[in-house]
Amino acid sequence: MRREILMILSAITVSYSQGYSQADRILDMQKMANAMQDIQSGFFYNNLEIVESGVKVLKETIARVRPTDEEVNTKDIYERWMNNNIKMTNRIRKKIINKATDIEDRFKSGDGVQALQAYSKITQQCMKCHIQIRKW
Repeated sequence: MRREILMILSAITVSYSQGYSQADRILDMQKMANAMQDIQSGFFYNNLEIVESGVKVLKETIARVRPTDEEVNTKDIYERWMNNNIKMTNRIRKKIINKATDIEDRFKSGDGVQALQAYSKITQQCMKCHIQIRKW
């Protein structure tokens, strides 16, 4: 568990040192959508390897998601506050990573119902970000 957290934190640190554009965000969102589809397929086919693969991609990708450079560097203070809600983004990221780990653990132990509930909680977190932060 500690190793996973260190890997995620190092990925976040490396990703923050480079620029992050809207195109990067779109690519990351597409990767996360595909990872969620893989997890769901793993549920339907009762295949742990597919679930684990989806969980791995989801965790790696969510660690890179953050406000774009344009949002961070805007001069309008109100717009910066609205677009750069880093605390909420970090809470959502942490919840998604925890629930993804929960999916993997529950599915591995044979508790598909609880794994599916954790999957549902991840989709709730995705929608929370899209509605509150991204204004979709």
